[in-house]
Amino acid sequence: MIRPARPGEAASLRALVRRAYALYMPRMGKEPAPMLADYSALIAEGQVHVLEEDGAPTALIVIYPKDDALFIENIAVDPAAQGKGVGRALLDFAEREARRLGLEALRLYTNAAMTENLAYYPARGFRETGRREEDGYKRVFFEKRVG
Repeated sequence: MIRPARPGEAASLRALVRRAYALYMPRMGKEPAPMLADYSALIAEGQVHVLEEDGAPTALIVIYPKDDALFIENIAVDPAAQGKGVGRALLDFAEREARRLGLEALRLYTNAAMTENLAYYPARGFRETGRREEDGYKRVFFEKRVG
């Protein structure tokens, strides 16, 4: 089940993100941007949704409308749940939300060091739209039309 995150979950969701992104720290030489986010504020703004299994959050997605698209700021899947279609379920949720809001596309970026994602997103219908450095991170931008 995918549902909005609750205010009291900020600390546990921050821990989930740390577990999900830990493998990238050695590659990047620093904490990935999602580890630095203010989850209390994002939850208060209604941007965080969690995927629950057996009553416990196993993944989250941070989304918000931006221009004509739904921007996916972050997808984090607990390592124990990776490879089980959880990421795909979150992307499907985002696509439904974009359509519900009348938006034309999904947009996101990933870090160039997250090489698995560079193959994952195109396999899910996204196309690369650019690469640039932002906030000290080498980012690769993707878009998927949904309209």
